[in-house]
Amino acid sequence: MAAFEYTALDTRGRQKKGVLEGDAARAIRAQLRDKGLTPIEVKEVSDRRTPGAAKPLFSFQRGMKVVELALFTRQLATLAHAGMPMEESLKAVAEQTENDRVRRIIVGVRSEVVEGNTFADALAGFPNSFDQLYRATAAAGEQTGHLDEVLNGLADYVEEQQAMRQKILAALIYPAFLIVVSIGIVIALLSTVVPKLVHVFNSVHADLPTLTVVLISMSDFLRDWGLLLAILIGGAVTGFIYGLRQPAFKRRFHSFVLKVPLIGRFVRGVNTARFTRTLAILTKSGVPALDAMGIGAEVVTNVPMREAISRAATRVREGDAIHRALGQESLFPAITLHMIANGEMSGELDMMLGRAADHQDREVETLREGVMGVLGPAVILGMGGVVLLIVLAILLPVFNLNQLVQ
Repeated sequence: MAAFEYTALDTRGRQKKGVLEGDAARAIRAQLRDKGLTPIEVKEVSDRRTPGAAKPLFSFQRGMKVVELALFTRQLATLAHAGMPMEESLKAVAEQTENDRVRRIIVGVRSEVVEGNTFADALAGFPNSFDQLYRATAAAGEQTGHLDEVLNGLADYVEEQQAMRQKILAALIYPAFLIVVSIGIVIALLSTVVPKLVHVFNSVHADLPTLTVVLISMSDFLRDWGLLLAILIGGAVTGFIYGLRQPAFKRRFHSFVLKVPLIGRFVRGVNTARFTRTLAILTKSGVPALDAMGIGAEVVTNVPMREAISRAATRVREGDAIHRALGQESLFPAITLHMIANGEMSGELDMMLGRAADHQDREVETLREGVMGVLGPAVILGMGGVVLLIVLAILLPVFNLNQLVQ
């Protein structure tokens, strides 16, 4: 039995959408006709991409949002802790969900469970909503019989990651707003105010200050080639996005980012915290260390760091300790390696990994506050300086107007 999403018309010609469970699309159409509906489209619920299909440049296929995933996980953990079977738990969560998209995904997972698949295998049909970390942790929870505890840990992890994203986005909004507004002001001055003053300056037939000549040249260039410049910038942005889809270009760019002062340290800290947090959750859930490192590498967004973890996992497979294997890559903070070493020696690796992740989160937060505290005033000063130069270029000829007339 599977879940199918349908679109149908009622007797008055009004369109209706929903989700039904059945053995095949033909059975769903029969159910709809029995209800007096005329089926238009019936398709199986899944967000799995066709194997071998090219990844689109811009994808509009969505799974659960982070907030929705955290709420789903928390509700499911509560019901599982109460002893309710997984099938009934999923049904209850689906009935409580108001979002149609989320309900379709939950019903699809439930259909797989009803067919006899494990919960983790059922999640595999929806990779846009449940990543490899989520599926592996759920599988470990099922095997150990502590799925409710594992789901609670996953909910905490998802909420913490969402909180970190929100902090970073909130910190970037103000500087980005300042930059956009400042650029808009500069463009408005160059395209409207300067051309009107050019006629006045040309009627004087005198030498203009160098700053004013440069400003007029920039204004002429913007009016003559502004559209082409906008197209070129748009093409460059699109080309950069496409380039990031190519492994070689993406790796070179990520390597460059790691070498940029402050930004590289920030990226290294964020990815280290994500990796150690993932490793802590998986090892606590009973996932073997090698498997945990492989899954942990997948959640790291920086390509060189991901490859470093994969190489370290190979060394661990050959008998090396985790902290020594990671230390040979020279990409991970020394304090993190020391805490992992302490965890391996004391037999409390999951606890020390969690502490290492907490330490990295605090360091990243401190770095973020410091960078944003400097970036905001720096943007204001920089753009204020540009506007000041434009104003001076306009006013200097006005101040010398009597001399220009003579």
